[in-house]
Amino acid sequence: MNGSVVRESGGLVDVIDRILDKGLVLNADISVSVAGTELLGIKITATLASFETAAKYGLEFPSGTNLDAPAWKKAHEIYANCPDCGNRKEEKFLIEKGCPICGWVSPLSKKKHAIIPASYIELNQDGTYTVDEQNQP
Repeated sequence: MNGSVVRESGGLVDVIDRILDKGLVLNADISVSVAGTELLGIKITATLASFETAAKYGLEFPSGTNLDAPAWKKAHEIYANCPDCGNRKEEKFLIEKGCPICGWVSPLSKKKHAIIPASYIELNQDGTYTVDEQNQP
């Protein structure tokens, strides 16, 4: 069947996670009219989002919200997932230090990588490489 859309099925947890991550805004206009005359008009806007998402978009918080709490300082940090294991860490940490779980190292990191001259590397028939560790510089 051409033109069909394939969607991944997710559970309720995936749906809630996506709503809190992206945010959801509902706008409703309700009017009560009698004989063409509007008697009552109500406009409702409801927003559902995590505090992190709300802070990102500058939404107003409920009164009494303590914006000096330590968690609010973390709300402005950008998080990313490790490309190898999916571990969620602060993006800056992943780029500079790599993943502490699987050992992945970002190509953008400032860590010094060992450079081995090509004369010490041998290509095997199966496509893998072997390093001559005895004669390395």
